Amino acid sequence: MTVALIELGEGTQLRTWTTGSVIPQRFPVVMLHGGPGVRDYLAPVAGIIEDLCLVHRYDQRGTGGSSWEGEHTIARHVEDLVLLLDAWGHDRVVLVGHSFGTNLAGYFLLAHPERVAGLIQIAGPFLDPWREADRAAQRARRTDDQQIRLDELEAQKSRTEVEEIEYLTLAWSTDHADRTRAWEWALTSARTLRPINYAMNAQLSAAKKAGPLELHVDELRQLLPPGAVIIGGAGDSRPADALRRLGTRLNCEVIIIPNAGHHPWLEAPDQFGAALRAAVEAQTQRAG
Repeated sequence: MTVALIELGEGTQLRTWTTGSVIPQRFPVVMLHGGPGVRDYLAPVAGIIEDLCLVHRYDQRGTGGSSWEGEHTIARHVEDLVLLLDAWGHDRVVLVGHSFGTNLAGYFLLAHPERVAGLIQIAGPFLDPWREADRAAQRARRTDDQQIRLDELEAQKSRTEVEEIEYLTLAWSTDHADRTRAWEWALTSARTLRPINYAMNAQLSAAKKAGPLELHVDELRQLLPPGAVIIGGAGDSRPADALRRLGTRLNCEVIIIPNAGHHPWLEAPDQFGAALRAAVEAQTQRAG
């Protein structure tokens, strides 16, 4: 694995990881993590496919090892990806997005379709309406005491480190379908993904609402590369039907994995791995 800081100009550096090997017959893969506002966590997903092609990951600006302060916009993060592709020397790549990363991949496709050879979307993007169903599922997965404590912590102006870990664990535990391990997985994420860039989260969430991908579904359908696929979990608190509706409108394959949540590689590693590998093998193949 190669770890590198890539200079984007004006003193901004993004932390990147590169695994796998250059295979002339295959396009490289670039993974886009979710959040927004957390560092990259997709190393386990990269490990599933790194024997097939070159795989890049990076901390989005303002997270992890990509320190930066300023106003976050969708356009800025799209341009960051352009600059990374140029630095890596890639004209075209296969994008693999997860959660918010699927939104970023969609915005990138709209702005630079000529750079996208393939598209694999994991646990997103969700086509409205989905938020009410998500909130209901989250509430059903928390006890009354857990919900009261979450509301208390969220209302605080500041939280200690211990309180922040508790808050994130309560918030993220509903992502998982396996309720016997949900708290364990959420606690691990809470301990390893801090600090959260809450300003980045608020700014990019507002930008998504101001310019939602739903307004561009017809354009996305025209730009979608052949073989694009959406992979979701049937046990995600976010409704799988929202992914199916999007797939229908995009004329795109949708794979819903039973007994898996928002991070399907944790709960259904074999089924998810098989689906991901098949999609990567198909989409990274260069014509001729």
